[in-house]
Amino acid sequence: MNAKRAIAKHTDIADSKDKLMEDLRLVVADAEELLRATANQAGEGASAARARIQENLQVVKSRLDSAEEAVVERARRAAKDADQYVHENPWQAIGISACVGAIVGMLIARR
Repeated sequence: MNAKRAIAKHTDIADSKDKLMEDLRLVVADAEELLRATANQAGEGASAARARIQENLQVVKSRLDSAEEAVVERARRAAKDADQYVHENPWQAIGISACVGAIVGMLIARR
């Protein structure tokens, strides 16, 4: 059952990371749109602020890309580890799957 909890925990973490990555992408897109909308604003201060924001957005984009690559690589490793576990412990995997199926069946039957 520890393997089942570990897989479920890893899935929850991956889902949270995916949601965070999507939220950060939306923030970056909104910031870029704001920069485009204020491009006509005059003033040396506004131009300097836009330049700094654009630089920071580029840094954030590159970090997001790096983080996304890391998340994808971790997901691949987790899938490989799960596959290896199932191959090394087929009867335990079958037992876990049967238990999960029975629990899901009971929950569905209740409704």
